[in-house]
Amino acid sequence: MPQDWSTSAEENKLVRALGLGCLLVAAMVSAACSNASVKGASPQDVPSIPVKIEVARSVPLSDTTEYVATLKSRDSAILMPQVEGQITEIRVRSGDHISAGAIMMQIDPAKQQATVTSQENAKAAQLANLKLSQQQYERTSGLYAAGVVSKQDLDQAKAALDAAQAQLQSMDAQVREQQVQLHYYNVVALWAGIVGDIPVRVGDRVTTTTMLTTVDKPGSLEAYIYVPVEKSSQLKADMPVQIVDGTGNVMADSRVSFLSPQVDNTTQTVLVKARIANNEDKLRNLQFIRARMIWGTRQGPVVPVLAVTRIGGQYFAFVAEDQNGKLVAHQKPLRVGEMVGNDYVVLEGIKPGDKVIVSGTQFLVDGAQVAPQG
Repeated sequence: MPQDWSTSAEENKLVRALGLGCLLVAAMVSAACSNASVKGASPQDVPSIPVKIEVARSVPLSDTTEYVATLKSRDSAILMPQVEGQITEIRVRSGDHISAGAIMMQIDPAKQQATVTSQENAKAAQLANLKLSQQQYERTSGLYAAGVVSKQDLDQAKAALDAAQAQLQSMDAQVREQQVQLHYYNVVALWAGIVGDIPVRVGDRVTTTTMLTTVDKPGSLEAYIYVPVEKSSQLKADMPVQIVDGTGNVMADSRVSFLSPQVDNTTQTVLVKARIANNEDKLRNLQFIRARMIWGTRQGPVVPVLAVTRIGGQYFAFVAEDQNGKLVAHQKPLRVGEMVGNDYVVLEGIKPGDKVIVSGTQFLVDGAQVAPQG
């Protein structure tokens, strides 16, 4: 009787499917047994994760706020001409160091020089007139003594001499005035310092309101700090101020030297001034800097930056806590403040004395057993 090969093939497929199903069930049973053996293991059998631990320490912390401030020189002179005219020479460049009394620019003195010469000539003519009046008075005095002329003639000669002397003194004063005016055509430095920007050029006509340049005496600056009016009640004279760079490093220490009694109506801020010693010339006039107002100090915990992780905008750190004689890692949410060196200031979440895990945190989960190393 012929065999039904189609039925046999279907039976073979069924057998193979049953075999694969048995293998899958066996694998699942094996995995379940393995998990059951791990769950049933004692804590002594679970290996501890080696970590490095540091104790959160309490340090003095400053309650500070940083503001953008402007540096202004306490010894900065804005040079403007005292006469009008055309600039004929500029002897300095921006950034030059000059000494007191050095000539920086010259304004065309030709017209003024002509005026001085005219006045000097007029003075010379008056001096000759004075000599003539002196001779006439001496001659009249002799004739009066001899009884040749009257007392009236003598008085007239004396009056002419006095008028000539007074006229000469007036002319002399006018010459000195014009000579002093001539000196103003040379623009000189009032003190030694650094030349600022020079907006004018040779050939420009300047007036007494034209700014020529500035001269800044190094080593004496003042920080202008604008504090919001909400903080004005905390402002006090002589409170500490720090000038810091972009990385937070302190460049200069100072104290409040001036508190404005008024509030700026436009910005609603209070002006605070602090004198800055700039002995190394690291700072410049009109420079924008960061000023740190120190409102007070307090004690608080800090933790290393390496121990803190940030997840979804929230800061966390692992703390090792004793549990049944073993150290177990627990993840703590933190509220941190500013950085102090390589540490975060902790405002909430960790207290001084807590054992903070600073290494191996990438292998940790909450509740993992840890072993301190090093």
